[in-house]
Amino acid sequence: MMAKRDEFDDFFGDDDDAPTVDTRADGRLLRVPLSRLAPNLVNPRTDFGSEAELIDLGKSLRRRQVQACPAVSRSAYLKLWPDHGKQIGEVDYVLVAGERRYRGAVAAGNATLNCIVDDGLAGDRKTFMEAVVSENVDRQNFNPVEEAYAVQSLVAEFGSNRAVAQHFERVDGWVTQRILLTHLAPEVQDLVRKKAMPLDAARSLGKLARDYTWGAAEQLAWWRDEQEQRAAASAERSAAKKAAKASAVAKSLTGEPPARSEKQGADPFYGRKTDPADPLTQEPPPNVAEEGAPAVPGQATPPEAATVTGGQQTQRFPYEDGARAAQHLINKMPMVELNKMLDLLNEHREQQVASAR
Repeated sequence: MMAKRDEFDDFFGDDDDAPTVDTRADGRLLRVPLSRLAPNLVNPRTDFGSEAELIDLGKSLRRRQVQACPAVSRSAYLKLWPDHGKQIGEVDYVLVAGERRYRGAVAAGNATLNCIVDDGLAGDRKTFMEAVVSENVDRQNFNPVEEAYAVQSLVAEFGSNRAVAQHFERVDGWVTQRILLTHLAPEVQDLVRKKAMPLDAARSLGKLARDYTWGAAEQLAWWRDEQEQRAAASAERSAAKKAAKASAVAKSLTGEPPARSEKQGADPFYGRKTDPADPLTQEPPPNVAEEGAPAVPGQATPPEAATVTGGQQTQRFPYEDGARAAQHLINKMPMVELNKMLDLLNEHREQQVASAR
């Protein structure tokens, strides 16, 4: 019979042979000696922080461990991965999640770690991998590259992108966008980890690397060009803002309307001659009055509609007609920029779906 022990008797101890203490009547919450515990070998997470950060975490755990680590028995784990026996060693339990807490406890020289042991999590590989991945995927600060490999591991167990998306109640694009990062070269993935490359660019590059089997050299060359384009676009936007501000100041001083910028004069949203190849510069809808002609009775002229002035047709972006707007963008936008826009639209849709739950 196990001797009765105070709840904190071996919490601060350093004896690797300390007994496993049952701290709950249901027997599921255990204080497990680190020597009897091992992390699983299928965790996609590889970045656990620096040694100093782990030691700080371990000291915090020594003071108080608020969140217990889910674990399963060694025998339950080896039923799923029988070839892992030698690597995990002769332990009693295998972590499902919480490897960073485990590493922190080891780094700080702690003796034990609180675990909730539930062999139900090892019912099958799909259930186990969901438990391994979910805790990390649901974190807002999860490394996007590790998230990509985590989602990829789920696809391997669930069988398809759609199956994973449906299981987690996400749109299909949520899975696809994340797996794209697994096609990046290690050097490029490091840029993503360090936030030196934004996610929209990383996903666009991942798609190109997948479709054209690009190696590190091609990917880095694309990123250099992309950075130049982004810098030029940023400078152009900055110059346009300065010009607009200067024009507004001039208008306030003289009372004259500000002159259009050269860019505005060439933009179909501000006004241009009719272009047969551009759906935005086709003939206006029937309810739009032409110059000198009466409007159709009972129909008001839409605020976004075209008008004709001095032989030129001025167009406004058709916010009320999604198909027409999309066709214009498909015809006019470079593929790389189109991919960026689609990524943002997909993420916006995911946010709307999530907020509606």
